[in-house]
Formats: sequence, structure tokens, C-alpha cells
Amino acid sequence: MTSRPETEQDAVTNAATPEVVANSNKRKVFVRTYGCQMNVYDSERMTDVLAPEGFEATGDLEDADLVILNTCHIREKAAEKVYSELGRIRKVKEARAKAGKDMMVGVAGCVAQAEGEEISRRAPIVDMVVGPQSYHQLPALLEKVRSGKKVVETEFDIDAKFDQLSARAARPVSKRPSAAFLTVQEGCDKFCTFCVVPYTRGAEVSRSVSQIVTEAEQMAASGVREVTLLGQNVNAYHGEAEDGATWGLGRLLRRLAEIDGLDRLRYTTSHPRDMDDDLIEAHRELKSLMPYLHLPVQSGSDKILKAMNRRHTRDEYFRLLDRIREASPDIALSGDFIVGFPGETDQDFEDTLDLIRRVEYGSAFSFKYSQRPGTPGATMDAQVPEDVKSERLAVLQALLSEQQKAFNASRKGMVCDVLLEKAGRNPGQLVGKSPWLQPVQLDAPIDLIGSIQAVEIVDIGSNSLFGRLNAGQDSDDQSVAIPTPAA
Repeated sequence: MTSRPETEQDAVTNAATPEVVANSNKRKVFVRTYGCQMNVYDSERMTDVLAPEGFEATGDLEDADLVILNTCHIREKAAEKVYSELGRIRKVKEARAKAGKDMMVGVAGCVAQAEGEEISRRAPIVDMVVGPQSYHQLPALLEKVRSGKKVVETEFDIDAKFDQLSARAARPVSKRPSAAFLTVQEGCDKFCTFCVVPYTRGAEVSRSVSQIVTEAEQMAASGVREVTLLGQNVNAYHGEAEDGATWGLGRLLRRLAEIDGLDRLRYTTSHPRDMDDDLIEAHRELKSLMPYLHLPVQSGSDKILKAMNRRHTRDEYFRLLDRIREASPDIALSGDFIVGFPGETDQDFEDTLDLIRRVEYGSAFSFKYSQRPGTPGATMDAQVPEDVKSERLAVLQALLSEQQKAFNASRKGMVCDVLLEKAGRNPGQLVGKSPWLQPVQLDAPIDLIGSIQAVEIVDIGSNSLFGRLNAGQDSDDQSVAIPTPAA
């Protein structure tokens, strides 16, 4: 499992358009999402599940009849951040009560799974606590809340969740954004010693091939051009096909590449141990599989990798990257790094810097190690002092930033296909994504949103590329391969 940078957003900004329901007296649901892309997907599905109950998404907390915090437990003090947010919500709920308006409050996601009854005890305003494998039961749980009961539902009935979500995905919906997430696998069996995911999301479970294909076909029919397959350990996917055979991620990607209108495929997050030959060959064969791979290594020290229970060495990681780059020479690599893991010496940290220099990442995420209660790492000896962690993180991030800037600069002057996704901040501006997952800004008519256009990259910003439409040119003939670093 990878650590992701903690973010938060409100589900109204990315939720699929809810189904039209007969109830004209709409109620409002406000969903705040913390953490990873899978939580974003889950929040969208929550709004889908609630739509037939008469709820529509809102971005206004004060206007909400139902508030759900969809939480993440990866980062340090995640639970305390949730309790702090609940303190602010309490004031809004009290103000609505004085105005004669009800507000139900729910906590969902991984903090809900980890904290359970403790949330209701510490925050009495919370009406229901719902684990990540139980949110498909929201309508029934809300009925219990309306009858005056406090609800805590943290069962691991993941198969039931997937069955219900797949049945809903088969129904026609209004137009969706041009890029979307699709969960294909949940849970993790790796038990890295720094990670809480096996305890909050459970063991690895994969959706069936038919469930995924049905949802992807519906997405394509409603305007989605790019799908990112999600999983805590997505390349451990082992779904059952209609003939009873077990498919890996490579074979699933090949099937999804056959869907009309689905022009781009991505997946995240992967573990080096599960990057098999068939998946690597998919990168060679599939034009729709984008040349970007997030493949966390976490550390460049064999000693620390062993302490983390990563089950691979730095040399094995190098050799794996050689095979991937041979199959897809223009691939951009992304990674995760944890500095200051217990027992990390100056030499161990230097080994990590050496690995980064040799790999040359296009992008990466990096964090100071934080002790997560219940994980083996939290009780290990030789915890690294906080000031040492901070110093090391600054050095590591400077190196990664340098590499990202160099990678972005190498795009200048090339022509590539860009999926135009939304309007930009400035009039007449659109924002899209390059094949390597970089934001691209350019001037273009708004009716091009949802299309894939050949774009010449004319300038480089700190976090974005700037381009101009290059109508009439074939981007495949103009694209420049990324030089392959020696590893």
C-alpha cells in the first residue's frame, strides 16, 4: 500500500450526476473527502447510493440535511483532524436546529473503521459511523438514524458492496466528466510495517471481470474517455471471469481497451512484487494504456526495505524497472518515499538518494515516517528524531523536485495528445492531462471539453505545462521518447 498526500475536497465537485428521482422535495447531502483517489471514488458512489433516496449533492455545508466525512487513516493525527472538523460541524448543526432544520452527521471511511464506537463517544453529534465496506447500506442506516438510533456499521462485507454498486452502475446515468476512477480491488495482504491499510480495508479482494466491464461500459456511454483503475494494491488484481478463470490486471486492461469510447487507461497504486510479465507486456501492447506508472519503493536501503517488510531489494527494483522501460521506453515513473523509518541511518538515507538519482522520477510523493497505532513500526526501537526526519525530507524533496522539473522541461517543443477536461481559471482557457499525467493549460473553445486533441507544449510552469492546439498534426509522429536512465 502506498501513502498518498492527504487532501480534502467536497464530493459535489467530482460526483457523478445523480439519477433523477420522483421526489421533488430534494434533501441535500454534503460529502467531504479526505485522502486517496479511492476515497474520491467511494464518495461519488455514496452520492449515487443516496440519489434514489431524494438526496442531491451540495457544496454548502450550512445547506446540508446530511453531512458525511469520508475519512483517511494514512497520515499522522488523521483521527484528530476528523474530530476537529466535527467540532466545526457541531456549531452548524446547532444553528440549523435553532432554525428548525435537522442535520444528520455521518463519519465514513478508514478512520470510521479504525475508531468505531469511539467516534460516537467523543463526538455525540455523529449519528452514524460507516466503514469503507459498508457505505452501500447508507439508505437502511439512515432509516435507523431517523428512528432515533445511533449506528456503527463496520463489517467487512465487501462482496455485498461490490454487488450492489455493480447493479447500480448498470443503470443509465446522465453525462459524466471525461475522466473517472473505477475501483477494481480493495485491501492489502502485504502488511508493510508502516501501514494501517490491512487493518482498515481488510484482505485483498477483487471485483469480478463482468462487474468491472459493466461499470466501464456505462462510464464510456456517459462520456468518460479516461478511466483510472483503483486498488490499494491494484496490480494484485485477481478477478473471476465469466468462465470461472482468474484474470490478472494485464488481461483486464486488454478487455477494457476493447470498449468503444474508452480511449485512455491508467491504474494505481502498484506494488513491485505484483508487477508480473503479463502486465508489463500490456504496457508494450496497449496504445490506450498511458505511459505513466506509479510504483512505490519507499526506501533505497535494503536494510530498511526489510524492516518495512517490502519483500523486495533495491536491485530487484532496478531490474524490474529495466524490464518495464524496455517494454515502454517513454514511460514516466512515479514513486513514494518514507524518510526517517525506525533504524534509518545516514547511510540508509544516502542509499535512498542514490536510488532516486539512478531511476530519475517524473514525479513522486514523499513523507516523514509517522507512527500509526497498531502497526509494527510504531513499537520498533531506534525511532528517528523529528528534526532529523525534517532535514532528510527537505533534501529528498529538493532532489525529487529537480527531477520533476527536468522531466517537465523535456516535454517542451513536443506534440502530444491531451484530454481536455475542464475550463481553466482564465477566460478561454481549458485544462487537460498529458499522457504522463501532467496538467496542461491552453487556450481552446469550451466545446472541446471531453475531447482528445494534439497539443504542442510551448512553455513549462512550476506544476503545469502550457500548450497550444496543433490541429492537423499527428501527435504520434511528433512525440519524443523519454531517455531511459541507466539503472
